[in-house]
Amino acid sequence: MAHLDSASTAFGTLLGYAPGGVAAYSSDYETASKLQYPKRSAFRSHYDGIYMGYKWQCVEFARRYMYINHGYIFDDVAMAYDIFDLRTVRDVKENQLLPLNAFVNGNKRHPEVGCLLIWKEGGEFEETGHVAIVTEVTEQFVRIAEQNVGHALWSEGANYARQLKAKVTKEGEYWITCSYGDAQILGWMIQTDDNEYAEPHNEKNTALFQLHSNHANEITDAKKSWLNIANEDEAAFVDAMGGHYLTSVISEQTRYFIASQSAETALEYATNELHNMFMHATDYVLEHPELLEKFNLPNSVLPKIRQSWDNRLNQLITSRFDFAMTKNGLKVYEYNCDSASCYMESGKVQGKWARHYGINEGHDAGKDLFKDVARAWKKSHAKGVVHILRDDEAEEAYHALFMQDALKSAGIDSKIIIGLTGLQWSEQGAVIDAEGEQVKWVWKTWSWETALDQIRSECDEETLNTGVYEPDWQRNQPLRLSDVLLRENIMVFEPLWSLIPSNKAILPVLWSLFPNHPLLLNSAFELTPELQATGYVKKPIVGRCGANIELIDHNDTVVEATQGSFASQDMIYQQLFALPNIDGYFTQVCTFTAAGSYAGSGIRADKSMVINKDSDCFALRFYSDKTFLTEF
Repeated sequence: MAHLDSASTAFGTLLGYAPGGVAAYSSDYETASKLQYPKRSAFRSHYDGIYMGYKWQCVEFARRYMYINHGYIFDDVAMAYDIFDLRTVRDVKENQLLPLNAFVNGNKRHPEVGCLLIWKEGGEFEETGHVAIVTEVTEQFVRIAEQNVGHALWSEGANYARQLKAKVTKEGEYWITCSYGDAQILGWMIQTDDNEYAEPHNEKNTALFQLHSNHANEITDAKKSWLNIANEDEAAFVDAMGGHYLTSVISEQTRYFIASQSAETALEYATNELHNMFMHATDYVLEHPELLEKFNLPNSVLPKIRQSWDNRLNQLITSRFDFAMTKNGLKVYEYNCDSASCYMESGKVQGKWARHYGINEGHDAGKDLFKDVARAWKKSHAKGVVHILRDDEAEEAYHALFMQDALKSAGIDSKIIIGLTGLQWSEQGAVIDAEGEQVKWVWKTWSWETALDQIRSECDEETLNTGVYEPDWQRNQPLRLSDVLLRENIMVFEPLWSLIPSNKAILPVLWSLFPNHPLLLNSAFELTPELQATGYVKKPIVGRCGANIELIDHNDTVVEATQGSFASQDMIYQQLFALPNIDGYFTQVCTFTAAGSYAGSGIRADKSMVINKDSDCFALRFYSDKTFLTEF
């Protein structure tokens, strides 16, 4: 019998090899070298460029074992015990899903070599559960390979870490007992088409993932005010819209969209999972210069981006995902990680619209958005006054005022600056406002690319690609945007590193790290035969508001194209997955985050297949599954 050596080993020490030559390593995090692992991102594990998990946890080992031996992986999970709820694995090479069946402990279908053994949350595996690989099965015991249980070397010549007692009943049931008395085994997972004795598949009802639209009853006094113009953000919204309207089309004021409770759960899960995936991809790009080159960023700002990523990872306040949701699945188009648009519409206006029109069924999809943004500010490092920088545009006026209200709710003072009005150099070279207060904390409505465009226009190519860009203190000279946003002693929200996940060049990187992930669309830097076969979308890596996008179908016919100022940008190619057309509107679901976590949803819709800056926002309501299926 193999046993665990009583001597613990340092983090990263090779403990042994499982079948297939799969290495297992010590996960004694207390002994991890701060030089070798200076930051959390250093603990991310990749194999063949595919993300496996965190070094050297049990889930990482299980994913790596399955990939090396079989060429497939299971989807990311929050906790190891969540694996028992999965019902498919993804064959990476063949781009197909394979059945994964779960068999509870005490099953007549016995475990097999190579299957996953799953532990319940609790006891030795409190909060997380555990997963191991079965390497041998007898009627008296099973042997398992694993990581993150003890940190000792495996017995010499053994391809397993532990042996667990097993027993077969006269009825043929197979039971396994964990060597830790307080740990319970849920069962085992086998990649097989044979589901006899397996746990039932909780098949999702595809009807629950179809959006529907409806109309509220007309109000007798159609001009009745329903936004409180005593609130500055609401007054600015009324000014921008030309009245108390949620959408710009007067005839569509009563239209709203409806989704199911299951859809809301799926959107929340997808948002949180995708945020983590985009963060993995961001770190991967910053560690691989050949990929970073594809983002067309000035070399002189790359050190600042890396510094931003290493030191200010928790300084994200707002971000937005754009989804297509149909009965065929939920697919993300991109991550607007440097954008505050639609927060006001979804976080305040759509709820007040519903109350005005007497919509009581279901709940407002953005009901917690404002509160969550305020909470994100409260947990941020911002101290003193936050200066809010915006352009002199009606839409940015209410965005800025919405954020100012959230800051106030968090107990943080703020000032709104239009353009750079009033900002100047102090005698000591600091940036100060018109009242002489030093600018230390900035939240902006501008995208980071606006500042980079300015740097590109002001610096010659040689300057851009040598040294590190530092704004110069020019006494008695007017400030530039880059002087504020790239100054060392000014913290900017959203942080500079958000340039990476907001750039469309991240999409092919994601596809390579998480190939065939069900939430992603096939994306590449070059047009591939696979994309030509499915149809594809051609997107500029740095583009905004749906500009310069082409939709090409599988017959190589341009279905739709938009104009704009980004035609000279490098392009990426993404699988064509059209927005659902609901009552004449191509409809996109937007999910919003606060500090990287799901905070609410909203709808943007257009007669065009491409959502753009003029596309309308509509109210979104989530109904219970029962009501949703009954009414639609």
